[in-house]
Amino acid sequence: MQKTVLVAGSHGGIGKALVDAFSSKGCEVITISRRQSNDSPNHLCVDMSDPQNIDVIREWIKPHMPEVMGIVNCAGVLHSDHYKPEKNLGQVTDEWLEKSMMGNVLPHLHLAQAVGPLLTSQSCLKWISLSAKVGSIEDNNLGGWYSYRMTKAALNMLIKTLSIEWQRRAKNCVVVAMHPGTTPSSLSDPFTTNWPKEKLYTPSVTANRILTQFETMDASHSGHLFHHDGSVIPW
Repeated sequence: MQKTVLVAGSHGGIGKALVDAFSSKGCEVITISRRQSNDSPNHLCVDMSDPQNIDVIREWIKPHMPEVMGIVNCAGVLHSDHYKPEKNLGQVTDEWLEKSMMGNVLPHLHLAQAVGPLLTSQSCLKWISLSAKVGSIEDNNLGGWYSYRMTKAALNMLIKTLSIEWQRRAKNCVVVAMHPGTTPSSLSDPFTTNWPKEKLYTPSVTANRILTQFETMDASHSGHLFHHDGSVIPW
């Protein structure tokens, strides 16, 4: 039986690289994104931040579910044309905080709500949500970036709580968050001009690090936030 992996948020640089990485390992890759990249039945064009699409996602993934061994959710947002990460409290707005929540948390919540009812006690699903080190409360020594930090911290709590619930239902499920490192993309481009070149990782390098984490993790790793080097970041 061929193993299947779902890459959600597949239109971004890391998402596309993950599709290539998993495909190179012989996996069938199915994808979800807001953009209709092709007409393949293995791709679903849908907005995961919209709760009305939970049932749509569930019905689409249901036929694939017996073969799905893993899900990597790359959905996230750092800035827009009108909003940049806040340097101080006075720059924080309700509007951008709400949009950050829609981009950084709801796609992960809604995808989990779509998949959850399809799990059985025998499921061995591996789930990775791409998060960020700046979402770690204990690791925050610089301040700033309020909306991004708050919503990534919320995502981290979602993953920790989800890991507990799913392992109660299926002891072999693994649910983790992962900091992928700084990868040049539309998300990070405005903030990498002065970033050390040795700390900028190509989408291919990042995808292969995620793939390594995916291949090596087991139930004992569930409920943790991992750095791209495999070390654990405190929540």
